[in-house]
Amino acid sequence: MRRDVTRRELLLACLAGIALSLVMNWPLPLHLGDTIPKDLGDPLPQSWQVAWGGHALAHQPLDFFQSNQFWPLPDTLAFSDALIGYAPAGLIGSGPHAAAVRYDLLFLFAYALCFVGTYLLARELGLGPAGAAIAGAAFAYAPFRLEQDGHMQVISSGGIPLALAVGLRGYRLRRPWVVFAGFAVATWQFLIGPTLGLPLFYLLCLLGLVAAIVWWRRGRPTPPRALVVATIAGAALFLLTAALIARPYMRVADEHRGAERPPSTVEAFSDTPQVFAAAPAENLVWGDATGPVRDELQNPQEKTLFPGVLILGLAIVGALSRALERRFRIGLVVGAVGVSGLALGFHESGGLLWPYRLAYEVLPGWQGMRTPGRLFAFATICLALLAGAGASAALAALRERAPRLGRTAIAATVAGLALAIAVEGRALPFDPTDSLAQPRVPPAPADVSGVPAPQLHLPALTPPDNRRYVFWSTDGFPEIVNGRSSIDPAFTERLIRAMNEFPDRASVALLRRRGVRSVVLHLARVDGTPQEGAARRPLAGLGLSRRRSAKVMVYELRSPNASSVVTAEP
Repeated sequence: MRRDVTRRELLLACLAGIALSLVMNWPLPLHLGDTIPKDLGDPLPQSWQVAWGGHALAHQPLDFFQSNQFWPLPDTLAFSDALIGYAPAGLIGSGPHAAAVRYDLLFLFAYALCFVGTYLLARELGLGPAGAAIAGAAFAYAPFRLEQDGHMQVISSGGIPLALAVGLRGYRLRRPWVVFAGFAVATWQFLIGPTLGLPLFYLLCLLGLVAAIVWWRRGRPTPPRALVVATIAGAALFLLTAALIARPYMRVADEHRGAERPPSTVEAFSDTPQVFAAAPAENLVWGDATGPVRDELQNPQEKTLFPGVLILGLAIVGALSRALERRFRIGLVVGAVGVSGLALGFHESGGLLWPYRLAYEVLPGWQGMRTPGRLFAFATICLALLAGAGASAALAALRERAPRLGRTAIAATVAGLALAIAVEGRALPFDPTDSLAQPRVPPAPADVSGVPAPQLHLPALTPPDNRRYVFWSTDGFPEIVNGRSSIDPAFTERLIRAMNEFPDRASVALLRRRGVRSVVLHLARVDGTPQEGAARRPLAGLGLSRRRSAKVMVYELRSPNASSVVTAEP
């Protein structure tokens, strides 16, 4: 008989999720704001995204998507997953250091929520606390997730099992407000970004269709009116939010090439089932062992879908056991296999990879998704729940063979198994002073928040440059021409490429026509770039003022007839 989760059990589950997150992401908790998870790629602009969300909520809530990057283009926050669900966190603190601290804490929170959300879903499906704990660990620390540590919109998937758990509880207990809360959690998950939010929408549609079929086959019993109202209200909240969020993304898709992914782009991130035998290179247990498979893959960073030996073994046991009801086991197996097939993507030639192509051609919004492999996050939920069932069956067999085992021994066994699953999926530094996969956050070379905006930061031909500039712009959020996303706007690209000879008459005249008021030259980054000798070029007749501040040279565009001025600051 299923027992409801008590407040004490919920508290213990939350503490366990937090403790695992702290341990498995060590030593990040010791260096909040000084280091950042994974790399200096997407985490830097995503730190800016969360910070911008708080800034927009406080200063321009009606123009939320009109961010300070990619000036003067509109809807620039919609150039990638906007992480709106984390925007309230952006209200706390200001500046680059606060942005990094905030990102680190949200990263730890995301892992803890994955554990807790899956724990609660497993309990709602009928597993005991031990099996639910294993399920939580299996989802939160699946090897697949390690490669995605640089993508906050992917690792922030704990809202999916949590929404399902809350919704199922509401329907089981016939509590309307709990049902509505389930939809509210799903809405929050959608607000993180469409990468997982869009598939979640279609998952909810599929579950709704299944529920309707079951209701019809049972003779169409009259449901409680309050539950119907709560369902309609919750669905309306989700759909209205999705419609509002979709509008800027649709405008971006209409106005910029690259917003929708052609089949050739999706094919580059598609592959054969060998991707399930490739673990991330950083994986402590399987990184080296699966290297030969990984080396054969193109874009391996998005194709390391290794499920983990412990998780897969327990999932097979769980699928064959009776720890879960038969309908749940069948549904989870079908879900794991079906989503895994979708995660392979498709090839232009067709073949066995047609399911994703069908979704690509038929489902609205699907053509905006570039990387099919990220769908594997949904398969890991199914595998985790089956693994929890397998662990429950194994523990039941252990109790039968050793009936004298006490609660302490069982708890230690569960904790050890959960830790083993987590270790199998992570990369752990042996040296506590070595922040493996946790590079130091680059400090801003100078305070340019008071420099007239719009600003253009140079050099700007490579993603690492622009990621830093966007991150540093959290100090006051001045409008900047630079930006970083999966879209490369033609306007921005042309303007930056025209700066190869800056400062000269042609480049300065173009900046004036475009409305740029200042150029910030980052002296430590100019080596080997077209701007390598820019700081030594003469300003006569250009109408520029130039001053050096710390490690940058700041150029301000004056009127065309103004004399050039050169100043220096200590």
